[in-house]
Amino acid sequence: MDSGKGNLLVVDGDYSVRSSITEGLARHGYSVVGAASGEEGLNRLRSEDFDLVLLDLQLPDVNGIELLSRIRRDWDDVVVIMVSAVGRVETAVEAMQRGAFHYITKPCRPDELAILVQKGLHAAVMDRRMAGFRLMQRQRFGVANIIAESPPMKEVLALVGKMAGREGSTVLIQGESGTGKELVAKAIHYESPRADQPFLAVNCAAVPTHLLESELMGYEKGAFTDARNRKKGLLEMADGGTLFLDEIGEMDILMQAKLLRVLEDKGVRRIGGTAMIPVDVRIVSATNQDLLEGIRENRFRQDLYYRLHVLPIYVPPLRRRKEDILPLTAHFIGHFNRELGREVEGVSRMAEKFLLEYDWPGNVRELRNVIERAMILEGTSQILLEHLPREIIERTGGAKSGTLNFQLPPDGVDIEEVERELIRQSLELAKGNQSHAARKLNLGIDAFRYRMKKFGFL
Repeated sequence: MDSGKGNLLVVDGDYSVRSSITEGLARHGYSVVGAASGEEGLNRLRSEDFDLVLLDLQLPDVNGIELLSRIRRDWDDVVVIMVSAVGRVETAVEAMQRGAFHYITKPCRPDELAILVQKGLHAAVMDRRMAGFRLMQRQRFGVANIIAESPPMKEVLALVGKMAGREGSTVLIQGESGTGKELVAKAIHYESPRADQPFLAVNCAAVPTHLLESELMGYEKGAFTDARNRKKGLLEMADGGTLFLDEIGEMDILMQAKLLRVLEDKGVRRIGGTAMIPVDVRIVSATNQDLLEGIRENRFRQDLYYRLHVLPIYVPPLRRRKEDILPLTAHFIGHFNRELGREVEGVSRMAEKFLLEYDWPGNVRELRNVIERAMILEGTSQILLEHLPREIIERTGGAKSGTLNFQLPPDGVDIEEVERELIRQSLELAKGNQSHAARKLNLGIDAFRYRMKKFGFL
């Protein structure tokens, strides 16, 4: 059984009603079969694939509400519309609570029923798309996708796993700019029981103070001049999920007091409104500031700090996790190969040396930008030293090794070591430019590159 519009099952003990519904929906292009009892309906569900079930409340062999629960348990992707000759509000509420898409009373007009079926099938499609999107987000942002070869980052991932389980507690993520605090926040969310609910983020430094309250709290129609319609705030929209407050240290002191009230009351009051709206939202905040210093300088509320600081986590800077630099580099090369349609194979050994010795004040974000820049501007199959920004070459590498001593020692010297050092120093002086370095040694570019390969610089 297959229909382009959908496969439907009508479970009703009344033959005339069952036939009427079946024939009416068939005229609208659906593939429809009927079942005279709950047991027959279950047998049909076991043997065939259905998109939607129209289920009578009063069946000859089973209570329709109980059958609804069983269908939702065993076939949770099937939409169920309850049909009843009795329009009791209590029954309708119970049916909706147990997972029914809708509840209608007999007699059913075919055209209205067809519209309702169409809405139910559309909702199911949207639910499947959303479920697929959430699965993709979970796979993309879970801990398995955080590169952590260094001991400090392995500790971070261990903490993420523990914090994800404490899904109601606030988390404060601290660390320098560019270390990946938002990535850690997403991992906490997508590894938690809240993973199927929204993850929303706001940068407190990017939203003007006078707009941040309406962004977080929402507002009622007419609350101010431009409030033409009611608007939910992010706290309401994130209900059941996680709200990530980035750069929390930039939040205005008055707004801090309002956020504290939300955390204490577990509810939000829209601007211009009087009702307290309950919200179940986990607050994960992040900062690159010393909030304790902010408390001493009266820029940050101490009571809010302790509310946010229930589960603290520190993301180390890249200079403290050198083991992650080359794996991150490989990850970014793979990413930009896909995005830019390139086939860059990796980084030369000389470039790797400079990447590892650089202090990365901009952290992972800076490394990402360096790789992106090199892959956009250069057409080679490998990222070479000369493709790196000047500041990386100037601040790192061979400058730390001293200069070559040309005085021959009594025991002699390995000429290849001398040649290797000359190649290294020429590259350093030429800021990685191979042509300029070759000229400093009075070598042609091919001879120079031959020696670079020989001594491991390419």
